[in-house]
Amino acid sequence: MGVQGRTVVVGVGNEFRRDDGVGPAVVARLAGRARRDPALAGVELTVSDGDPGRLISLWTGAGLCVVVDAAHAHPGCPGRVHRLEVTEGELPATESASSHGLGLGEAVELARALGTLPERLVVLAVEGRDAELGRGLSAPVAAAVGPVAERVSQEIRRHRPVPAPVPAEQGPRDD
Repeated sequence: MGVQGRTVVVGVGNEFRRDDGVGPAVVARLAGRARRDPALAGVELTVSDGDPGRLISLWTGAGLCVVVDAAHAHPGCPGRVHRLEVTEGELPATESASSHGLGLGEAVELARALGTLPERLVVLAVEGRDAELGRGLSAPVAAAVGPVAERVSQEIRRHRPVPAPVPAEQGPRDD
């Protein structure tokens, strides 16, 4: 991957808890586009349950890691997307926007202490409506999957621009 390091996209969530499955749904959408989208060439697309140790192992050594996760906000607006780029500031621990008890906030602070944060860590948090047991995203969250997948591709393009294709030669040339 050159000087920018690995590029990793992590969909955090549980597809058996309705809107909590938005992260895995976005990763599945990106996987379906990977052959057609040059920005996704060589990108590691993965899913995690949000356990801090597993998150850290997925992003260690990455130049860019984009995490897509469900969020709870009060008052909420299901389908609304929040973007956070982790830099110097501390993330809240258990009171984080994640729908998981221990998760992203703890993983970031632990990785910061261990020196294993990626060069860039971007979080796209999608507000959910329903985290009850069951499959399938609510309508507003399902409608956000495509636009969030496009935002992930844009983050990747910003981090490592995709060169324009070189036109193929049109047969032998006489020089």
